[in-house]
Amino acid sequence: MLTIESFVSTLPPVRVIRPAEQQPDVASGAMRRMAAISKTLCGAERIWVGYVELGPGLVSAAHHHGEAESAIYIISGEARFYSGQELAVTCEAGPGDFIWVAPGAVHIEMNAHQLEPVRMIVARSTQDTLVFNVATPAGWRP
Repeated sequence: MLTIESFVSTLPPVRVIRPAEQQPDVASGAMRRMAAISKTLCGAERIWVGYVELGPGLVSAAHHHGEAESAIYIISGEARFYSGQELAVTCEAGPGDFIWVAPGAVHIEMNAHQLEPVRMIVARSTQDTLVFNVATPAGWRP
């Protein structure tokens, strides 16, 4: 029987993961998340990296990533992030911006543009794709 450990031990130490090899991963709300660097794809142990896209005007669910820190790089589009008490803190981000999300920080990502998708690279400090959707605060609106 092939185990993940025996599979990983046969992988080369440097690898290119092509777009066709990326795998759909757990997403939140209207997001599309694709894993690129993961234990399954290349044997990564302590990091997860993937591509996330959020269509025009769409919003993720309220969620957090448990103990994981997240780093997000905006490739294109206009992103708006909501966080903090009652999701009252708003941050705007565009192409070339990086966003850091603290462990356990409840947040929502929104595409602030009505015509173009927002495209992002996401890196997480854990191999697990920790995505915990939570209830949106009563009365919250973007």
